Amino acid sequence: MTALPDRDYAAFLFDMDGTILTSIIAAERVWANWARSHGLDVDVFLPTIHGKRAEDTVRGLGLPDIDPVQEANNITLSEIADVDGIEAIAGVSAFLATLPAERWAIVTSAPRLLAEARIAAAGLPLPPVLVSADDVTRGKPAPDPFLLGAQKLGVAPEQCLVFEDTLAGLQSAEAAGMDSIVVTATHKHPIETTVTGVPDYDDLRAIRTGEGLLRLQRARS
Repeated sequence: MTALPDRDYAAFLFDMDGTILTSIIAAERVWANWARSHGLDVDVFLPTIHGKRAEDTVRGLGLPDIDPVQEANNITLSEIADVDGIEAIAGVSAFLATLPAERWAIVTSAPRLLAEARIAAAGLPLPPVLVSADDVTRGKPAPDPFLLGAQKLGVAPEQCLVFEDTLAGLQSAEAAGMDSIVVTATHKHPIETTVTGVPDYDDLRAIRTGEGLLRLQRARS
Protein backbone atom coordinates (compact mmCIF):
# COMPACT_ATOMS: atom_id res chain seq x y z
CA MET A 1 0.00 0.00 0.00
CA THR A 2 1.55 3.29 -1.10
CA ALA A 3 1.66 6.21 1.31
CA LEU A 4 -0.63 9.20 0.91
CA PRO A 5 0.81 12.74 1.06
CA ASP A 6 1.75 13.47 4.65
CA ARG A 7 0.70 17.11 4.83
CA ASP A 8 -2.32 19.39 4.99
CA TYR A 9 -3.93 21.26 2.07
CA ALA A 10 -6.15 24.28 1.65
CA ALA A 11 -8.13 22.70 -1.19
CA PHE A 12 -8.63 19.61 -3.32
CA LEU A 13 -8.87 19.91 -7.13
CA PHE A 14 -10.50 17.09 -9.10
CA ASP A 15 -10.28 16.24 -12.76
CA MET A 16 -13.62 14.90 -14.02
CA ASP A 17 -13.51 12.12 -16.63
CA GLY A 18 -11.86 9.02 -15.18
CA THR A 19 -11.29 10.73 -11.84
CA ILE A 20 -14.70 11.34 -10.26
CA LEU A 21 -16.79 9.63 -12.92
CA THR A 22 -16.32 7.13 -15.70
CA SER A 23 -17.36 8.30 -19.15
CA ILE A 24 -15.04 6.12 -21.21
CA ILE A 25 -17.80 4.07 -22.83
CA ALA A 26 -19.80 7.13 -23.88
CA ALA A 27 -16.78 9.21 -24.91
CA GLU A 28 -15.15 6.46 -26.94
CA ARG A 29 -18.48 5.68 -28.63
CA VAL A 30 -18.71 9.26 -29.91
CA TRP A 31 -15.03 9.64 -30.77
CA ALA A 32 -14.91 6.27 -32.56
CA ASN A 33 -17.71 7.36 -34.87
CA TRP A 34 -15.89 10.62 -35.58
CA ALA A 35 -12.59 8.83 -36.18
CA ARG A 36 -14.14 6.41 -38.66
CA SER A 37 -15.68 9.29 -40.59
CA HIS A 38 -12.19 10.71 -41.06
CA GLY A 39 -10.51 7.45 -41.99
CA LEU A 40 -8.55 7.07 -38.76
CA ASP A 41 -7.53 3.80 -37.14
CA VAL A 42 -9.94 3.75 -34.21
CA ASP A 43 -7.89 1.37 -32.05
CA VAL A 44 -4.79 3.52 -32.40
CA PHE A 45 -6.61 6.83 -32.05
CA LEU A 46 -8.90 6.30 -29.03
CA PRO A 47 -6.14 6.03 -26.38
CA THR A 48 -4.99 9.54 -27.35
CA ILE A 49 -8.22 11.40 -26.56
CA HIS A 50 -8.25 11.26 -22.76
CA GLY A 51 -7.20 14.13 -20.52
CA LYS A 52 -6.99 16.80 -23.23
CA ARG A 53 -9.36 19.34 -24.73
CA ALA A 54 -11.19 18.07 -27.82
CA GLU A 55 -9.88 21.00 -29.84
CA ASP A 56 -6.29 20.13 -28.91
CA THR A 57 -6.84 16.48 -29.84
CA VAL A 58 -8.29 17.33 -33.25
CA ARG A 59 -5.70 20.01 -33.96
CA GLY A 60 -2.88 17.63 -33.10
CA LEU A 61 -3.93 15.26 -35.87
CA GLY A 62 -3.10 17.81 -38.56
CA LEU A 63 -5.97 16.66 -40.76
CA PRO A 64 -6.37 18.71 -43.95
CA ASP A 65 -9.44 20.82 -44.76
CA ILE A 66 -11.03 20.76 -41.31
CA ASP A 67 -11.63 23.44 -38.70
CA PRO A 68 -10.49 22.02 -35.33
CA VAL A 69 -12.75 24.39 -33.41
CA GLN A 70 -15.85 23.43 -35.37
CA GLU A 71 -15.01 19.73 -35.28
CA ALA A 72 -14.52 19.92 -31.50
CA ASN A 73 -17.86 21.72 -31.12
CA ASN A 74 -19.62 19.02 -33.14
CA ILE A 75 -18.00 16.26 -31.09
CA THR A 76 -19.00 18.02 -27.86
CA LEU A 77 -22.63 18.28 -28.96
CA SER A 78 -22.63 14.55 -29.70
CA GLU A 79 -21.10 13.83 -26.28
CA ILE A 80 -23.68 15.99 -24.49
CA ALA A 81 -26.42 13.99 -26.22
CA ASP A 82 -24.86 10.65 -25.27
CA VAL A 83 -24.41 10.15 -21.52
CA ASP A 84 -25.49 6.50 -21.46
CA GLY A 85 -23.23 4.45 -19.20
CA ILE A 86 -21.75 7.35 -17.23
CA GLU A 87 -21.29 6.45 -13.56
CA ALA A 88 -19.61 7.87 -10.47
CA ILE A 89 -16.30 6.36 -9.39
CA ALA A 90 -16.76 4.15 -6.32
CA GLY A 91 -16.94 6.09 -3.07
CA VAL A 92 -16.58 9.54 -4.61
CA SER A 93 -20.08 10.78 -3.80
CA ALA A 94 -19.63 10.18 -0.07
CA PHE A 95 -16.09 11.57 -0.18
CA LEU A 96 -17.13 14.82 -1.88
CA ALA A 97 -20.02 15.22 0.56
CA THR A 98 -17.51 15.61 3.41
CA LEU A 99 -15.68 18.52 1.74
CA PRO A 100 -16.66 22.15 2.41
CA ALA A 101 -17.93 23.72 -0.81
CA GLU A 102 -15.27 26.42 -0.71
CA ARG A 103 -12.48 23.84 -0.40
CA TRP A 104 -12.82 21.87 -3.64
CA ALA A 105 -13.24 22.38 -7.38
CA ILE A 106 -13.51 20.41 -10.60
CA VAL A 107 -10.85 21.18 -13.21
CA THR A 108 -11.72 19.42 -16.46
CA SER A 109 -10.61 19.40 -20.08
CA ALA A 110 -14.26 19.09 -21.13
CA PRO A 111 -16.33 22.12 -22.18
CA ARG A 112 -18.64 23.39 -19.43
CA LEU A 113 -21.91 22.16 -20.94
CA LEU A 114 -20.49 18.67 -21.40
CA ALA A 115 -19.05 18.68 -17.88
CA GLU A 116 -22.39 19.69 -16.40
CA ALA A 117 -24.21 16.98 -18.40
CA ARG A 118 -21.81 14.25 -17.28
CA ILE A 119 -21.75 15.36 -13.64
CA ALA A 120 -25.56 15.31 -13.57
CA ALA A 121 -25.66 11.90 -15.29
CA ALA A 122 -23.31 10.51 -12.63
CA GLY A 123 -25.46 11.96 -9.84
CA LEU A 124 -22.63 14.04 -8.43
CA PRO A 125 -22.77 17.58 -6.99
CA LEU A 126 -21.74 20.58 -9.06
CA PRO A 127 -19.28 22.64 -7.01
CA PRO A 128 -19.30 26.45 -7.00
CA VAL A 129 -15.95 26.39 -8.84
CA LEU A 130 -15.70 24.45 -12.09
CA VAL A 131 -12.85 25.19 -14.50
CA SER A 132 -13.58 23.87 -17.99
CA ALA A 133 -11.96 23.90 -21.42
CA ASP A 134 -13.86 27.13 -22.11
CA ASP A 135 -11.96 28.97 -19.39
CA VAL A 136 -8.36 28.55 -20.59
CA THR A 137 -6.37 29.15 -23.74
CA ARG A 138 -3.87 26.42 -22.89
CA GLY A 139 -5.25 23.15 -21.64
CA LYS A 140 -3.54 20.28 -19.82
CA PRO A 141 -0.61 19.42 -19.71
CA ALA A 142 -0.06 23.20 -19.35
CA PRO A 143 -0.53 24.35 -15.73
CA ASP A 144 -3.18 26.95 -16.61
CA PRO A 145 -6.34 24.97 -15.69
CA PHE A 146 -5.17 24.04 -12.20
CA LEU A 147 -3.69 27.47 -11.55
CA LEU A 148 -7.06 28.99 -12.44
CA GLY A 149 -8.83 26.56 -10.13
CA ALA A 150 -6.61 27.60 -7.23
CA GLN A 151 -7.13 31.26 -8.07
CA LYS A 152 -10.91 30.90 -8.13
CA LEU A 153 -10.83 29.18 -4.74
CA GLY A 154 -8.55 31.90 -3.39
CA VAL A 155 -5.76 29.54 -2.33
CA ALA A 156 -2.07 29.26 -3.24
CA PRO A 157 -1.22 26.60 -5.86
CA GLU A 158 1.19 24.83 -3.53
CA GLN A 159 -1.66 24.43 -1.03
CA CYS A 160 -3.71 22.28 -3.45
CA LEU A 161 -3.88 18.51 -3.85
CA VAL A 162 -4.91 17.33 -7.31
CA PHE A 163 -6.83 14.14 -8.11
CA GLU A 164 -6.16 13.00 -11.68
CA ASP A 165 -6.21 9.93 -13.90
CA THR A 166 -4.13 10.86 -16.96
CA LEU A 167 -0.48 11.62 -17.57
CA ALA A 168 -1.40 14.98 -19.16
CA GLY A 169 -3.32 15.91 -16.03
CA LEU A 170 -0.51 14.86 -13.71
CA GLN A 171 1.95 16.89 -15.78
CA SER A 172 -0.38 19.88 -15.56
CA ALA A 173 -0.58 19.60 -11.78
CA GLU A 174 3.18 19.24 -11.45
CA ALA A 175 3.75 22.28 -13.67
CA ALA A 176 1.36 24.20 -11.40
CA GLY A 177 3.44 23.25 -8.35
CA MET A 178 0.77 20.98 -6.88
CA ASP A 179 0.88 17.53 -5.30
CA SER A 180 -1.18 14.80 -6.96
CA ILE A 181 -3.03 11.55 -6.42
CA VAL A 182 -3.70 9.32 -9.43
CA VAL A 183 -7.07 7.53 -9.50
CA THR A 184 -6.70 4.22 -11.33
CA ALA A 185 -10.32 2.98 -11.45
CA THR A 186 -10.59 3.29 -15.23
CA HIS A 187 -7.01 2.37 -16.15
CA LYS A 188 -6.61 -0.58 -18.48
CA HIS A 189 -2.85 -0.24 -18.26
CA PRO A 190 -0.69 1.50 -15.62
CA ILE A 191 0.73 4.89 -16.52
CA GLU A 192 4.36 5.74 -15.90
CA THR A 193 4.37 7.93 -12.82
CA THR A 194 5.75 8.01 -9.30
CA VAL A 195 2.56 9.65 -8.02
CA THR A 196 0.66 7.71 -5.35
CA GLY A 197 -2.22 5.75 -6.85
CA VAL A 198 -5.61 4.84 -5.39
CA PRO A 199 -8.18 2.58 -7.10
CA ASP A 200 -11.14 4.73 -6.04
CA TYR A 201 -12.44 6.67 -3.01
CA ASP A 202 -13.81 3.81 -0.91
CA ASP A 203 -10.75 3.79 1.35
CA LEU A 204 -10.24 7.56 1.50
CA ARG A 205 -11.46 10.21 3.90
CA ALA A 206 -10.76 13.90 4.33
CA ILE A 207 -9.98 15.12 7.82
CA ARG A 208 -10.48 18.76 8.82
CA THR A 209 -7.58 20.07 10.90
CA GLY A 210 -7.85 22.60 13.68
CA GLU A 211 -6.59 25.23 11.26
CA GLY A 212 -9.40 24.44 8.80
CA LEU A 213 -7.15 22.62 6.34
CA LEU A 214 -7.70 19.21 4.75
CA ARG A 215 -5.67 16.05 5.25
CA LEU A 216 -6.18 12.93 3.15
CA GLN A 217 -6.26 9.67 5.08
CA ARG A 218 -7.16 6.07 4.48
CA ALA A 219 -10.50 5.16 6.03
CA ARG A 220 -9.26 1.78 7.19
CA SER A 221 -5.83 2.86 8.43
